[in-house]
Amino acid sequence: MKILLAVDKSDHSYEAARALKYLRRPDELILLHVVDAPRPIYPMMVPEVAHELYAQLERSMKEDGEQLLTRIHSLLSLHSGPVTTQLGSGSPSEMIVATAEARHVDLIVMGARGLGPVKERLLGSVSHRVLSVAPCAKLILQGSLRDLKQILLPLEGQSDAEAALKFLRKQPFHEPVNINLLTVLPATRPPWPIDDSAAEKLEAQALRHARDFVDGIATELRTLGYTTRSASVLGTPVTMILHEAEKLGVDLIMVGSRARQGITRFVLGSVSHAVLHRASCPVLVFE
Repeated sequence: MKILLAVDKSDHSYEAARALKYLRRPDELILLHVVDAPRPIYPMMVPEVAHELYAQLERSMKEDGEQLLTRIHSLLSLHSGPVTTQLGSGSPSEMIVATAEARHVDLIVMGARGLGPVKERLLGSVSHRVLSVAPCAKLILQGSLRDLKQILLPLEGQSDAEAALKFLRKQPFHEPVNINLLTVLPATRPPWPIDDSAAEKLEAQALRHARDFVDGIATELRTLGYTTRSASVLGTPVTMILHEAEKLGVDLIMVGSRARQGITRFVLGSVSHAVLHRASCPVLVFE
């Protein structure tokens, strides 16, 4: 498995580096920092002067970037595997995605620089762009990962389950983990008139089908060496996912993104987007 660790000067980047100890020793770890020097914005400045100012600033930022890479590298343990450092220049999100594509990376690990309002922590623009576009799994640290024993895996359907199994077959974690499977059925009645008794029977039938679905995925996960717990509940998906994560005290939430065709190849669905912004633990988005 190849891992790309994208870092900047934020504290979250150091937490991302520390989180590597919970992941499987990679075949290769790419340690990337991208310099994005701002251009002078004074319209009356002589072009030659503007160019020289930009060049000086970029050189200084690259020197700082090299020091950052050296510092982060020194924090990594031998468990991190063979490390390749890379200093890029340009748009951080574009460089991270391009590097992940060119190096056939399986997982991007990075911190999120929150710009948060009062009620929630927003992901920074770089992390959000990487989450939306990069064609591999992404582990986003908005805080510290203090342990990795309990994982919550909410599944929306068969495509979600297949993507999760594809990632988990790579055995991405260093130590054995317990995977708590969850499927949430919206608590809505059918559009035609129906009495309470019939509605309860329909809900019970839907829950049985959902339970059979997650139990089947749990069986496949156990053949891969994971321990599992499965549940199916009625409610609002985001609310129930966050409630279950809090109740179980999970260390990580794994969610799938919603793929589509077009200019933006991978777009976060409304559920995964809301979980990312509101979860109190790290989130791993798989494709």
